[in-house]
Amino acid sequence: MQAQSGFFIQFLHLAGPFWRSENKVVIRQQTFVFIGLTLLQMVLAVTITEWSAALFNAIEQHSMPELLTQIGYLVLIFVASLAVTAYHLKVKRQIQIAWRAWLTERVIGQWMDKGRHYQVTHIQTAEHDNPDGRIAEDIRIATDEAITLSHSLFYSVLLLISFTEILWTLSGRIELNLGLFTLPISGYLVIVAIIYSSLASVLGWWVGQPLTLATNAMQTAEADFRFSLVKAREHSQAIALIRGESNEKKRFHDFFQHITTAYNHQTNAWSNILVFNSGYSVLSMAFPILIAAPRYILGTLTLGALMQSVQAFQQVSTALSWPANNMAAIAQWRASVERVLSLVKALDDLEIEIARPDPQRILIEKPEQNVLVFDDLCLSKLNGEVVLSHLNERIAQGEHILIKGDTGNGSKLFKAIAGLWPWGSGRIELPDGDPMFFMAPRPFLPDGTLRAAICYPCLPEGCRAVLLDSFFKLAGLEALLAQLDQVDEWDKVLTREQQQRLGMVRLLLYAPKWILIEEAFDSLDPESEALMLRTICQQLPDATLITLSNQPTAEAFHTRHIVL
Repeated sequence: MQAQSGFFIQFLHLAGPFWRSENKVVIRQQTFVFIGLTLLQMVLAVTITEWSAALFNAIEQHSMPELLTQIGYLVLIFVASLAVTAYHLKVKRQIQIAWRAWLTERVIGQWMDKGRHYQVTHIQTAEHDNPDGRIAEDIRIATDEAITLSHSLFYSVLLLISFTEILWTLSGRIELNLGLFTLPISGYLVIVAIIYSSLASVLGWWVGQPLTLATNAMQTAEADFRFSLVKAREHSQAIALIRGESNEKKRFHDFFQHITTAYNHQTNAWSNILVFNSGYSVLSMAFPILIAAPRYILGTLTLGALMQSVQAFQQVSTALSWPANNMAAIAQWRASVERVLSLVKALDDLEIEIARPDPQRILIEKPEQNVLVFDDLCLSKLNGEVVLSHLNERIAQGEHILIKGDTGNGSKLFKAIAGLWPWGSGRIELPDGDPMFFMAPRPFLPDGTLRAAICYPCLPEGCRAVLLDSFFKLAGLEALLAQLDQVDEWDKVLTREQQQRLGMVRLLLYAPKWILIEEAFDSLDPESEALMLRTICQQLPDATLITLSNQPTAEAFHTRHIVL
């Protein structure tokens, strides 16, 4: 029970502030309307049982005028039910999509911030694999099912309150002959309904417990399989060139075997619930009639009162059986919530780890000077193993520095400068001027127009579009000028060399003062790489150039070397 309460507290802490968000007035209005419509649904349910009693009494009395009157009432109930149901659905879905949008924005804001989406892949404190699935699918289930389950629970409570009173009244008073004495019992149908439903709920909850673990395992296996397919699609050219299809087929097969195993476990859990629900539904149909029929046979109940008793018993039983009836939905909802909480916990743990005072953390400062300083800088792995130690360098504005040696450590050094690799010690002083421009081995080119991909992360309207023609020519990409406004998946249709040349266009477009190049021209031949570096020196003569490369052609364009 403590674990249950802890789980709900975590979920409310994560998703509850939605009702206190900046759009809280509209959200609360919609919530009150939603509650009001749920109350109307309950009123309609009570009205239908009263109408049913009147209808069967009219039939029992062979009264045609009364039958016609009840038909007229049915039309009114029918129209009201349609209106309430339709409006209720619209309001419900508005709340669901608003809550999902708010929670998605919150998680994405935490995940896609200060490189946390990259750094979180290096920590092992909580499950955080497949964040795309957790954000896109699990948040949807967590919010949608929370609203659905909350509504059904609230509706069940209302039914229980309303129909318990009706059932108590219709039960009357019976006397149970125990031989030596007679025991008078009032509201016996209520007592029977409570015992019947309580036993069914306890049994149903016990039967359905394995479904939570099975559903969680199934969703994890599905996400892993989907991620492997996406990764293969993204690297399809590399796989095809080295004939790695057989290896990928085996990987896909292994991932799908995990799905099959999880699916079989889920099937077994589902089958137990299905057997229970099937038997319970059959018994619920006949049981209330059997226990109420003796009073009708004895003449103490009219036919209408009998049918109203049956309906009231079923409503009370349904309300009390809410846990059993919603076991599958609860299991799916909880599994998704736990996956979202795991991702958020990993991000929270990362923030705590980076923020806490620790000598094994790199200190980044930005004093008022235009230099880049490494002061006794050490880089380490997450397990504390030092991979680069006691780096002391001072790089002034306009210098051209070539970093040679271990490119893996050089890559970590660039990440440390960018604030993405805090593991280590020492200090980095960043220049107090224009932001640094990092050129990765492959530039990120989002889907859309080629113009927008080049200008990323700025919008095309904010780029110096008039210079694009000359920049394309300098990068050797004149043939792509005609495709500037064409929409495509550029990281798929362009070769690695073309993508690296587009990185050159982006660099010239932004004209930064500090340029860090991490093997950004490694797919070019030596002459072309030398041409790119020469172009940078000519077009951006005042820029500081820090290049990570072991290519001999790069040495001529740098005045100083740092060997890692």
